[in-house]
Amino acid sequence: MKVAALTLLAGSAAAFAPAQTGKASTALNANFIEGTKALPFGSSPDTLDGSLPGDVGFDPIGFSTSSFASFNNPLYVEGNFMTDLEWLREAELAHGRIAQLAVVGFIWPGLFGTFPGSDEFGGVDAYSELNPFKALTTVPESAIYQIIGGMAWIEYNRVIRIKEQGANRIVGDIGVGYPGAWNPFNIEYSPEDYADKQLQEIKHCRLAMIGAFGLICQAANSGTDVVSQLSPAFAAPEYASKAGYFLPQGI
Repeated sequence: MKVAALTLLAGSAAAFAPAQTGKASTALNANFIEGTKALPFGSSPDTLDGSLPGDVGFDPIGFSTSSFASFNNPLYVEGNFMTDLEWLREAELAHGRIAQLAVVGFIWPGLFGTFPGSDEFGGVDAYSELNPFKALTTVPESAIYQIIGGMAWIEYNRVIRIKEQGANRIVGDIGVGYPGAWNPFNIEYSPEDYADKQLQEIKHCRLAMIGAFGLICQAANSGTDVVSQLSPAFAAPEYASKAGYFLPQGI
């Protein structure tokens, strides 16, 4: 769990590029440049060259200065692999896409309902639990294995593509929607439009990772689903409808 959290943090922190102003002192064997597009203060390493979509100069710790591509990586082939920055972006996209699915999974059941159950397959209430943590104990084990199997198949194909593409790897390519990949909707983008879609995706990934973290904390602490907490959050107390509602109740 700690390793996954570190990888997620590294992928997010290393995805940004600096604004060119003055140079400051060095750390982690890299030059740090003062001033970024992400923050009006602070600095970022010069390893962030703006080559990736969404780079706005946010890497205060300097993850992008480390050799993550070759670190404990059985896929690494010297001279024929992604750069360290591209490897971190690969991790960021992978975590961000999972987070987007997680956000949908947290919200969808409460808004639109759950799948019907059956007596033959876990019981009629097998999928009625809206809290994701409690749902893990009510759904059939085979349903969980299906999710794990689907994720493993996607990850396996991603690993195969990483090996095949080597240094020419298209970061984040999972064989769907990328240039030369399966395109079921026949969507054709110009290079400018494609770059814009890449920027949109990485923004959604980053927002989803923050959102998923908040949803996980809320569900774990409240013991219920997020959607059912929305209406009480916007409900006004009884005394708010009376004259002098600005005073504490009972006065």
